[in-house]
Amino acid sequence: MSKSDSKPSIDSWQHTPVPVGSALDLKLAVSESYSGMDVQIPIHIRRGQEPGPTVFITAALHGDEINGTGTIRQLLQDESLVVRRGALLLAPVLNLLGFDRHSRYLPDRRDLNRSFPGSSQGSLASRMARTIFDEIVSRCDYGIDLHTASVRRTNYPNVRADLDSPKVLQIAEAFGCELLLDGKGPRGSLRREATRAGCPTIVFEGGEVSKVEPRIVESAIRGVKNTLSYLGMTDDKTSSPDYQLKILTTKWVRADRGGFLQFHVKPGEIIEEGQPIATNTTLLGREQRVLHSPFAGVVIGMTTLPATSPGEPICHIGQLPSDLTTAEFARLRKEENGLEQRVVRALASNVMVTDRE
Repeated sequence: MSKSDSKPSIDSWQHTPVPVGSALDLKLAVSESYSGMDVQIPIHIRRGQEPGPTVFITAALHGDEINGTGTIRQLLQDESLVVRRGALLLAPVLNLLGFDRHSRYLPDRRDLNRSFPGSSQGSLASRMARTIFDEIVSRCDYGIDLHTASVRRTNYPNVRADLDSPKVLQIAEAFGCELLLDGKGPRGSLRREATRAGCPTIVFEGGEVSKVEPRIVESAIRGVKNTLSYLGMTDDKTSSPDYQLKILTTKWVRADRGGFLQFHVKPGEIIEEGQPIATNTTLLGREQRVLHSPFAGVVIGMTTLPATSPGEPICHIGQLPSDLTTAEFARLRKEENGLEQRVVRALASNVMVTDRE
């Protein structure tokens, strides 16, 4: 797990040496403003006393997804986090132009997380992606990219990773999240292109945009620390659930009529096949349609906006493996009796959930 000799040295990052055993705050110029001023993203680098892997932790690649920014802030302020081997790069905001505008996108409406590895001669997004890829990703052996659900949605904590890649699978499992969603990621996404370039990278998804949610931050910090410990970079003990589910099949349940939703499930809830998910009513409260789960599974994410129109995604469900019943999954989670249950309760406070009568 030592740093590959083929990757650029962390010592030469932006021509600023990072001595062994030191920590530095640096800035990386990724673009220019309309006034010609440099747009610089802040990066904190910690280097251990001994050789080891180099890992990046990034957030706000979508500028309004700031649970990860809050996570990195906590890590920066955590005096117990001591990197003894290798190097750690912490970038709390990659998409600074979107972050300043409280927007997912760049000013030209392009998605930075669909622009990797980028081009030095391309669009604004493509040029920024190329700089981030060359100056951060190419210098690292592993990566963790922190995300949330998109606007008007929330996600129960999960890791998304290409589970067919042995090195990606290793850090995905080491992260210690309850749910592992298999997939290479969208074309042009940071994790897909970084993994393809030889830097195994996973995505953590949790919570909503424009918020720093305590239980989501707690989940992300636990995962980051678990991964660094697994890679031998710290001497910390790991803290993970005794079970993990690899989710191979997911489905969005969508509204077929416009109306106002009454939710019957919450993020992270374990649900049976055919269980009511939401009741679609008129604005006067008359029932129009009840939406049901297509299979036994767990609620990965859901809309937080009750007002809906035909085709709108309502609930994202991950199918349970055929050898695991909902009762057994519930028993495993109850036995763990820790962070997972607290996350479910916290996320449920953001939506109004009632039983189906």
